[in-house]
Amino acid sequence: MTPADALRAERRAALDEPGLTGAGLRQALTDVADYWLSEQVGDEHDVALIAVGGYGRREPAPGSDLDLVLVHRSRADVKQVADRLWYPIWDAGVGLDHSVRTVPEAVAVAREDLKAALGLLDARHVAGDAALTEELRAAVLVAWRRDARKRLPDLMAAARERTEKYGELAFLLEPDLKESRGGLRDVHAMTAAAAAWVTDAPNERVRDAAALLLDVRGELHRRLSRPNDRLVLQEQAPVAVALGRDDPDDLMRDVYAAGRTIAFAADETWRRVESAHRPARRWRQRGPQRRPLTDGVVEQDGEVVLARDADPTQDPVLLLRVAAAAAQEDLPIAPHTIDRLAAEAAPLPEPWPAAARDAFVALLGAGPATVGVIEALDQAELFVRLMPEWEQVRCKPQRNAVHRFTVDRHLVETAVEAASLTRRVSRPDLLLLGALLHDIGKGWPGDHTDAGVALMPTVASRLGLSDRDIEVLVTLVRYHLLLPDSATRRDLDDPVTVRAVAEAVGDRRTLELLHALTEADALATGPAAWGDWKAGLVADLVGRVAAVLEGEPPPVADSLDEQQQALARAGELAVDVAGDRVTLVAPDRPGLLWRWAGVLALHRLTIRSANATSVGDMAVTVFEVSPRFGSAPDWGAVRADVRRAYDDALPLAAHLAERERAYARPAAPAVPARVLWFDDASDVASVVEVRAHDALGLLHRLTRTLADAGLDVRSARMSTLGAEVVDAFYVVDASGEPVTDQARRQAIEQALITACRPAR
Repeated sequence: MTPADALRAERRAALDEPGLTGAGLRQALTDVADYWLSEQVGDEHDVALIAVGGYGRREPAPGSDLDLVLVHRSRADVKQVADRLWYPIWDAGVGLDHSVRTVPEAVAVAREDLKAALGLLDARHVAGDAALTEELRAAVLVAWRRDARKRLPDLMAAARERTEKYGELAFLLEPDLKESRGGLRDVHAMTAAAAAWVTDAPNERVRDAAALLLDVRGELHRRLSRPNDRLVLQEQAPVAVALGRDDPDDLMRDVYAAGRTIAFAADETWRRVESAHRPARRWRQRGPQRRPLTDGVVEQDGEVVLARDADPTQDPVLLLRVAAAAAQEDLPIAPHTIDRLAAEAAPLPEPWPAAARDAFVALLGAGPATVGVIEALDQAELFVRLMPEWEQVRCKPQRNAVHRFTVDRHLVETAVEAASLTRRVSRPDLLLLGALLHDIGKGWPGDHTDAGVALMPTVASRLGLSDRDIEVLVTLVRYHLLLPDSATRRDLDDPVTVRAVAEAVGDRRTLELLHALTEADALATGPAAWGDWKAGLVADLVGRVAAVLEGEPPPVADSLDEQQQALARAGELAVDVAGDRVTLVAPDRPGLLWRWAGVLALHRLTIRSANATSVGDMAVTVFEVSPRFGSAPDWGAVRADVRRAYDDALPLAAHLAERERAYARPAAPAVPARVLWFDDASDVASVVEVRAHDALGLLHRLTRTLADAGLDVRSARMSTLGAEVVDAFYVVDASGEPVTDQARRQAIEQALITACRPAR
């Protein structure tokens, strides 16, 4: 057996051993490589084979390279020694990152190349002259510490660049376990900073978090033909099973928690590094300066600490005063202060005293600084003491491309967004509390809104709110989706829509709170959840509802403006474009809506709403659109295709199917389409709602299906949420009446579901 065959066989035996995962797998891979390399080096003199990087740390994954440095004392034949090592590794199909250096050469490279320096800080002797390895390790450490003032800022800059490129591990649907913020690279960077003697080494919690990420990475590599470190959705379930977890969400909660632990520790490390390298100040008085912030809380050296006479055991509100002061001043809480509060803080009485509630609201209302303070409390398991229900949502994945955060972070981010809207409401405290709690039910079984409503009386009573305030908070949680859903999926000109919202909200004060919460929730969700179009629709709905609550007739927008009416009077086929609004006017005939929807889709336009009306014998259809890929279409070509479609000279279905097949999409969506009927949404039409995976030409297929079923679409509302759509259609039958026959409804439902299937 050749050396390459031996290496390949030993690695395969380790990877195939039943039940060998995690630290055991890493140790086995390390042992295989160490033994094989030692055999190859034999009794060579004046050379040392050194493992660096992940292999040096004994952390290899199945797809990792062997990171090796061959160090020598000016041996003339060192190339032959290296070739005898490198070629069998390549022949075995194992990745290799290698170099050949003398000690001075290796140190010189490390002083210029940050990546090389980090690798050599993890240097571990494998074979050959152990004294040569120690000589190199000592020289690299001396150089690293001597150059720390220059190298550590470079290390921080590299961490920032990784965050910008790879995002935050704790909040990504498919995180990079190594490169994302909170990933393994950050642990290596913290260890390197500690080697410079300016900060502590990663603690046990960080080491445990890193071990979990390494376990996951090992199983991910084992499953992939071309290993990488991105934990993609389709691999999360099998990796979870391999690590003994039945539910991939359980695995991801642990992964996200690990990422947050590492990221939090990294932030503290970089603060310590910056403090160590800050120019020394000359004090006018002996001892550190302390600036009072609030009762029992002071600032010292840029951190929030306890006053000398503060006693957490006798002052239950002290924890919240510390948190509120830190957030309002945008300062970190000193680690020793967090530790002391965790060990000594007295529990708050229930219900909370007014001072505790005021401090909690001040914490939530501080804006972006709130995030870091709540994270510090959460890492010390202090936030869950304040809010026991938090445990159920902590690090809970959303598995929705629209959401950019886990449930708990989304709630905190919503409070941050709400803080900028407090001047719009008469009760900013209820807005901030509603923002923090609106999705708290996502940690419990069943519908998250129902679960949240059930929790609110308990949570709000603990906070010490009055019965009336509890009612308002319950309303905010129960209806936190009411305004965006109604505005984007219902016809605002239908009186039933406005009346239903007014009855649910009850009064103007609650309406303004719900309006602000809607905006904060959407902004915290992600870019796809809010924009000028949705904001305008929600504002329009709120204005109409406010009028009803005041006993006034709701404002009625003109259905057509002067330009649109003039086009209708002209009696000719016309296309008018005004910003995102496209108006199509044509002599009325059956099936215009599906024709127009097909033409717009063919020209890569996403339709957000559609309204059809008649002026005499002319049909006027108004669309709100946005370019699917950012650039506007050739409107001359659109007009030409509108004419061809009207004359039945354009094979829309064939063209759309061909274009859809050109896009890379799965053969079928993971979740089947669903069709719902709403009988209380309109007095004059049936509202049928289709919830499905988005696809090019979907609206064309749906509206044609409705037309083929003998239905007239009076208006339509489209909501695109990431890769999903919710399309609502106001339809009547040939006699102008709502559809009530159940058998006919079932046939329409099945036809619509069929229309949602992607083209083959």
